[in-house]
Amino acid sequence: MLTVGLTGGIGAGKSEVSRLLVECGAVLIDADRIAREVVEPGTPGLAAVVDAFGKDVLAEDGSLDRPRLGSIVFGDPEKLALLNSLVHPLVGARSRELEEAAPADAVVVHDVPLLTENGLAALYDLVVVVDAAPETQLDRLVRLRGMAEEDARARMAAQATREQRREIADIVIDNDMPLPELRRRVDEVWEDLAERARSRSDPS
Repeated sequence: MLTVGLTGGIGAGKSEVSRLLVECGAVLIDADRIAREVVEPGTPGLAAVVDAFGKDVLAEDGSLDRPRLGSIVFGDPEKLALLNSLVHPLVGARSRELEEAAPADAVVVHDVPLLTENGLAALYDLVVVVDAAPETQLDRLVRLRGMAEEDARARMAAQATREQRREIADIVIDNDMPLPELRRRVDEVWEDLAERARSRSDPS
């Protein structure tokens, strides 16, 4: 098995790369998706969040009111740290369960948006960074996602720098390119990853 940490700045195209890797045969473990699952209604995770922040963080249907919770924690480093201390261990445990269920020769891709910011590179056999020029990121966020330019710039500025991400990368996928070219580049990366996984599962 080969474990891969996949990351990239907002608007760089990480989700597209993860989709293409799955098409190639990767087992995808999506940290954002798991983070939502572990605080679904009826879970211990949601109960812990409500204990910490009060019932005001619940929507009328009993689910987590994410915008409300976000408004509480993102301006307060201590509260954000508290939330992370509740959710991150649950995400980590679920990720390990999914990884252990994968075939022995699998390429397991962990899609982790804040891999660089949280210093998680050492958890994986190698790190793949999806990179794009800031002007490309900004264009995608404004044109494709409908963000206001000011909001898009703020989101980009809140993340690790391009240089910090590239510094931890074992493989960089430059994504200032049309989709057909990106697909070819991902195919090349996949061949490399699959060969590494085969070598690990069969050292002889």
